[in-house]
Amino acid sequence: MTLYRKQSSLKNIIGTTALALAALMVTPSVMPSGLAYAQDVPEGRQFSAKAGEAVNEALQLINSDQHSAALSQLSNVLTQPDLNAYERSTIYQMQGSSYYELNQYGPAISAFENAINAGGLLPNEADSLRVNIAQLMIANGQYAQGAQALENYINRGGQQKPQYVEMLVQAWVQSENYSKALPWAEKWFNQASPKERKHFDLMNFLYNNLGQQGRQADIVKQMINRWPEDKALWDAWASMLANGGREQEAFEVTKMLYLGGALNSEQELMKVVQYYSFYDMPFQAAQILEKEMNAGRISRSSEKMVQLSSLFRQAREYKRAIPVLESAAASSGQAKLYADLGEALYNEGQCVKAETAFKSAINKGYDAGKSWMLIATCRYEDTQKQERIDCKMSDAQKDAAPITKARQSAIQAFEQVPSSSREGRNAKKWISFIRAEREAVENRCIFEANVEKELCFAIIKGAYDNEVFVGKFEIDAKDQKCMAFKPEYDSKYRVKIVDQ
Repeated sequence: MTLYRKQSSLKNIIGTTALALAALMVTPSVMPSGLAYAQDVPEGRQFSAKAGEAVNEALQLINSDQHSAALSQLSNVLTQPDLNAYERSTIYQMQGSSYYELNQYGPAISAFENAINAGGLLPNEADSLRVNIAQLMIANGQYAQGAQALENYINRGGQQKPQYVEMLVQAWVQSENYSKALPWAEKWFNQASPKERKHFDLMNFLYNNLGQQGRQADIVKQMINRWPEDKALWDAWASMLANGGREQEAFEVTKMLYLGGALNSEQELMKVVQYYSFYDMPFQAAQILEKEMNAGRISRSSEKMVQLSSLFRQAREYKRAIPVLESAAASSGQAKLYADLGEALYNEGQCVKAETAFKSAINKGYDAGKSWMLIATCRYEDTQKQERIDCKMSDAQKDAAPITKARQSAIQAFEQVPSSSREGRNAKKWISFIRAEREAVENRCIFEANVEKELCFAIIKGAYDNEVFVGKFEIDAKDQKCMAFKPEYDSKYRVKIVDQ
């Protein structure tokens, strides 16, 4: 930020010192012998003839812009032993003016301070010089010292001119003492008529750096009303809402800007994607990311492709995630991407392709335990699509059944899970579960067979009991299947009578 008060203006103010001195002094050539000043000059504010003549020569050098020569002359005058306070103060002022003209601000400040300390100035003259010193300090980069000196002058009853207020604002801002700058900035802002963009920008800057979000919000609202087309203001407004814990409102502002076509950079567009993702709208986030990648406004990097696939997977849009992951995995060769691809294929029920992707991930160093668990789980889920075992099948038919082979394939995959893996224990549980499932089928068939046999035994017994009435063993046509169990029944329950 540049100084509000230009150096040329400061030169005009300080340069009047020499003119003021010239008005007070009378050259020896126009004075009676032995007199240096007119009789109405106040006591103690006079030059001796010797000092006056030397100082007059220095003044002529100053007026002809020979400041180095003037400084040399003035330094010689200061060696005179009998100079009074007024003479010393005046000479130091003249030195300060010449140093200033030579852009030697440090020596100029010291000379003006010496002029005050010499004790030959009237109170109003000393105050004016203090203002000059403060201005010089600020021009010399001593912002905090200059601002404090100017504040001290005002606090002692000095004039609070608008240019002083503006200078204080700038000096405190330059020294990064924003709390000191704020009250002067508020005066400057309130006094401005008409108010320009620079007035609002400064207040926005100060409130932001001081963490005064309420006041900053008020300023930004006023700015948006004045300059609604300024996207930076809307961005600032959204940031303030977010930083103030009002994320939902910040999202709405950002969404409005996006839909209105005000956001164009990749960073801005990614912020929109992140907002939708943060608010549990992964599908919308993925749609925006895909759209902007296709439009070329967001780079189609591996990182962005991974993010897009992740968003589709979060939205359970695995079918749309698969081609993105295939492309990203092929271009980067990363194990994690092949694993993610395998998971997406797994969720789409494409077990063969999922297994290929998982094996690629394992070969590239991905967690074998997790990969084989998903391969095995996918194989097991395939068993649920197969026709169940029919208890009427022979043992050979049962062993050759697709569901039996699918179960065995799943067991083989679970056995590939390393026992040292975090999934090792779960894999063993799955193996036990699948074997128990097969055993349950066998038990079911045995139970069904036993139920049928017991029923037929009851029918056969009834036929024997009824033989005494009908004169023969007879089973209804609908129960003829029970005849297969008659030999076993007879061997168990009929006593063979042997003739003696």
